[in-house]
Amino acid sequence: MTFLLRPWQLSDAENLVIHANNTNIAQFLTNGFPHPYTIEHAHSFIQMVSQHQPTQIFAIVIDDEAVGSIGLHLQSDIMCKNIELGYFIGEDFWGKGIMTEAIIKIVDYGFKNFEVVRIFARPFGNNLASQRVLEKTGFTLEARIEGNIYKNGAFQDELIYAIRKTPLQNP
Repeated sequence: MTFLLRPWQLSDAENLVIHANNTNIAQFLTNGFPHPYTIEHAHSFIQMVSQHQPTQIFAIVIDDEAVGSIGLHLQSDIMCKNIELGYFIGEDFWGKGIMTEAIIKIVDYGFKNFEVVRIFARPFGNNLASQRVLEKTGFTLEARIEGNIYKNGAFQDELIYAIRKTPLQNP
């Protein structure tokens, strides 16, 4: 299935609500991702991410419809050479290989546009699909922190996957 990554546009708000307002998506994201997901949430999100230069968070677009999001979250202080990867795609598009290709594109973009050496993701221990897609795209499991996440009244393991631009080197 053909898709493209492009900056979010306010005209994407209704499609964002359609795909983001889904319990099956929200269950694997931080509590900062609202559920239910309203048009007001969509407008606030799009306005916020539109301020990033260069673009850090992209819409995943299929047939001119925003069906998901993928982005890089810059870190600060002692983690300043790292970026956290975050993503979701509408449930109708699961299992079609789209996220695998989107991650490959965003990793390449991240290493080319930001002064970082490591991109990491933190899927929940029960999110097997996200673990598989990270492994398929070259990410390595660096850590499993047992019971570190508390979501929807239950503890989950936090997994830390990462991919590095180059091997570690000190000046």
